[in-house]
Formats: sequence, C-alpha cells, structure tokens
Amino acid sequence: MKSVALHNLGCKVNAYEMDVMRQNLQENGYEIVSFAQKADVYIVNTCTVTNIADRKSRQMLHRARKNNPAAVIVAVGCYVQHEAESQSAADDAPSLQAEALGADIIIGNNRKNQIVRILDEYFKSHAVQDNLIDIARTDEYERLFLKKPQEHTRAFLKIQDGCNQFCTYCAIPYARGRVRSREPGEVLSEARVLADAGCREIVLTGIHLSSYGLDFPGVRSADYRDAVKAGFLAELIGRLAEIPELARIRLGSLEPQIVTKEFAERLAECEKLCPHFHLSLQSGSDTVLKRMNRRYTTEEFEGGVRILREAFDRVAITTDVIVGFPGETEEEFAATKAFAERVGFYEMHVFPYSKRAGTPAARMKDQISEHIKAERSKELIAIGEKLSGRYRAGLIGQKMEILTEEVKDIGGMRVLVGHTKDYVPAAVPEHASETNRIVCGVGERLLTEGGQQLVLMREPHDESFIA
Repeated sequence: MKSVALHNLGCKVNAYEMDVMRQNLQENGYEIVSFAQKADVYIVNTCTVTNIADRKSRQMLHRARKNNPAAVIVAVGCYVQHEAESQSAADDAPSLQAEALGADIIIGNNRKNQIVRILDEYFKSHAVQDNLIDIARTDEYERLFLKKPQEHTRAFLKIQDGCNQFCTYCAIPYARGRVRSREPGEVLSEARVLADAGCREIVLTGIHLSSYGLDFPGVRSADYRDAVKAGFLAELIGRLAEIPELARIRLGSLEPQIVTKEFAERLAECEKLCPHFHLSLQSGSDTVLKRMNRRYTTEEFEGGVRILREAFDRVAITTDVIVGFPGETEEEFAATKAFAERVGFYEMHVFPYSKRAGTPAARMKDQISEHIKAERSKELIAIGEKLSGRYRAGLIGQKMEILTEEVKDIGGMRVLVGHTKDYVPAAVPEHASETNRIVCGVGERLLTEGGQQLVLMREPHDESFIA
C-alpha cells in the first residue's frame, strides 16, 4: 500500500476538490498520512489568487521534496494552470514543465478527477508528466462526487466552475476558464448522499457562484444576471431544502448585482437557508471599482444590502476588500472606510492588492507601495474588527441556534462550539447536547478563545429548544 500526503491551499472550491481527491485515493488503496510525515506521494493543491498564494504553493512543493526526496511530488490546480497560461503567452511554450516546479507530475484544473489514473500511469512508466488542458477553450464541467465530508457536520458542495468577469486584478479566469455549471440532478444526488452520511449543513460553492446556470440551454448570455432572472440558483436551493436530513443550506460568495427584491424574497421563503451573505465589494470608491472592472457602483451594492435586510429578520453581510489598488488615492481609500462603516459589515476580509502577471491592473500606472498597502490594510482591518464586535454584541439577549461541531475547554468551562445560522461562532455548555445537533438558546455573553470572540448561549431549559 502506497502512502499519500495532501495539502490544500486556497478557496472552498479547492477544499472540495481536495476532499474528492482524498476520497478517490483512499478507495483505490492509498493510505492517507499527514503532510509532515514521510510519504510515497505528496499532492499540493495550489492557489494563485495572490502572489503570497503562489509563494506558499512553491514552498509546500519544496517542503514535500524535503520530507522525502524519493517521493512522487504532484502539483495540482490554479497556480499550475496559471503558470502554464502565463508561460505560453510569454514564449509560446506548449505547457509548463513539471521540473520547473520541482514536481514529477503536474495536473491543471479540470483533471483532478483523474488523479488515480495519472498516478497509476506514472508508476508504470516513471516518466515526468504534464497533465494540462487549454482551460480557456473547454466547456466541460469536471465531474466530481463527494460521498462523505471531512467535517462531520458541514460539507462544501461545488456546483459551478470558471468565471467570465475578467476583473482587471484577477488571474482566476485564466486559471479556471469560462463558466461551467453542474446539472441540478447531480447536485441533488450528491447532497442526498452527504446527508445520508450525517452531514447537516452544505455550503454551495463555485468560482463565480452568481453565474450558476449561465451556460444552460436557453440562457447562454454574457450577463450572469440573466441566470438569476431564470431562477436557476433559487430553484436549486428550493429543491435542496426538500432533503429531510439537511438542516442548513449556506451560500458561498455572491456578486452584489445578484440581489434583487424577487431573488431575496424567494430565498427568504426557504427556512433552511442561512441568512449569511458574502457580497464581494473590493472597494468603497466608485472610481476604483471602475478601474477594477467590477461593473456596479457603491449605490447599487448598498441597495442590495438594503434588500437583504428587508427580506430577512437578521442577516449577516460579509465582504472582501482590496486596498492599494493601482492609483488608489487617499480620498478613494477614505471613501472605502466610510462605506464600510455605513454598511456595517459583520466581517471584512482585507487584502493588499497583489500584482498578477497577465492582468490589466499589473500594467497600470501609479502602483501603490507595499508600505502604504500595509498601512491601509491595518486601518481597514481595525474597522472590520470594530464592526464585527458590534455585530456579535448585538446577539446578546437574542434567540439563536447553533450546529454543534466540537467540544472545547474555554476558561475552564467545557462547551460545545459551533456556528449560528448567520455564521457567528457560538458555544453552549457541553451537557446541553452533543456534536452535530441543532441547539437553540439565548445569547448570554461574549467569550474570547484563541483571539476569537464567541457568543456563549444560555443553555436551553426546554427540550423543544433542541432539534
């Protein structure tokens, strides 16, 4: 039996794809071991969303070689695919050479479902392999099927791949290709299997989730809002809610323009849908948004937030913000800070702008210094922490429910920790229930554990509180 160690970098989509690769390897006789151990095979699922992600991808490949110089090193995913695309554009090379990454095998996107076959072929021939396709020209949705989640309580479920937006700063369309959507029947089939395996919550994920169904017959539009109007995502959510064993459905990142009154009201009808919406902002300045090619204004973004708050009793809005985009002035950054305060996000993920090879923003004038980007990041993170603390404090005295995930000792108190429907970390005394259960209670006070604030719920005194 050969041993294999896996390391994942990047987004929820990458996490899902890594889980499927792990599952397929186990089913074919591989022993899964820790990445820190000596293994026969090391697989690194790479990311290319920032320069830091690129560097971490290279570091993990080098670490794998150091762990066992005789091992088979496999580089998979977005960094691999983007490097190949960049190299091809630069010197008309047919593909990225595996040796350039210190790997024996490279596998781009849309080929992760072939990991077992590719390894089998390698062990027969011991020939270095490049397994890359022209991702920009494929309309094939890579078929992956997860049978059991790595987390007992929650599972990512990928329903979409690719992006047609081409924001000026982003390399992901070059690494993931154009929009490709998964057939609803396949999504429902996988969700039922996951629910039967004990999963109570699924998180629908995709590279550009708002474009789900854009490539289905009868749509085929350049504007993802046409897919929303056709109702593909809302219809899918409704059908998933009919699976009795599933208690919660959560959505990955959405574009703000997807939020219409009709869309929000339709989602609000689904009791299992978690009222937590991650709307990608990127900047609170209209002039920066235009340079980013984000295709909406701050007024439109704020309008979407208002619609969600009218449709749901309590809703958590989270977002991403890039600071230090080329040409960002002090006035534009001030507009972003003011906008964040006005909207009152539950959480903000703040990133300094990262120059990506081959993107229009990398060629823009007035690149911002790393020092200024760091200072602006620090300022915006502080605002985000203040807003997050305010949101959590607002849950004190409020009725809420958590899906219990694990037992922890916090300040000498044994508690069950999980997340509320609006994705706030919360805890309840251990004896109130067990893991993978829905427990209701009332927010009592805030706890701090590992630098993170949790809401301690007053334990339920009524059995009807426990689902």
